[in-house]
Amino acid sequence: MISKNLIKLIKSLEQKKYRKREKLFVAEGPKVVGDLMALMAPQRIIATSEWYKGKQVSEDVVVTEDEIRKVSFLQHPQDVLALFELPEMEELPVEQLSDHLTLALDDVQDPGNLGTIIRLADWFGIEHILCNLGTADAYSPKVVQATMGSIARVKLHYTNLADYLEQLQDAVPVYGTFLDGNNLYAEKLSPSGIIIMGNEGNGISEQVERYVTKRLLIPSYPAERPTAESLNVAIATAITCAEFRRKN
Repeated sequence: MISKNLIKLIKSLEQKKYRKREKLFVAEGPKVVGDLMALMAPQRIIATSEWYKGKQVSEDVVVTEDEIRKVSFLQHPQDVLALFELPEMEELPVEQLSDHLTLALDDVQDPGNLGTIIRLADWFGIEHILCNLGTADAYSPKVVQATMGSIARVKLHYTNLADYLEQLQDAVPVYGTFLDGNNLYAEKLSPSGIIIMGNEGNGISEQVERYVTKRLLIPSYPAERPTAESLNVAIATAITCAEFRRKN
């Protein structure tokens, strides 16, 4: 049976200030919880007896489906919910950028978009994402769920993005997507560097734009036909990362 205090704790973790205070975040579902458990020990597990069957884990709180529904953040609750320790946010050393492709998000605010981008980074072998301070919190329940477990393998670094890019001093190419950029498919793309994706409504900010060394455009087809004004940032990230990997 789940206690009232535990219910209160779990519900409080929907808010960033309580996640920060308790140093915990929530993950739900066998896939997400399983991927995280492969890399870190859960602080608490709240699950049905069905989920525990055949698993080599110490039982924590065994609940019914009705009980797990009381604490779940999902529209359709699953058999397991777990609390994990919130990772320490570390600055990504500039020296590491020369050997890897890194994503940078300039205030991406929609939790679904952020979760999908983390999942895309995992798919394309991008291990680090730089997040400007206005970017959605990666450890909110909605973002964690949208990553489908990829948050276990991708490291997030929250920083003042403009200040961070200023340190580079042309050490690596910095790519950004713009409506007046050069055709992504015609450009030579390097195997390392930073790809900046902008805010859903405003794109890449002026403060960050000044550090972009290579401007890219995802062209619409055919060029002369009226089309959508822009692409969803997660879709644009997928197209851009796929082209970088295809050419390298």
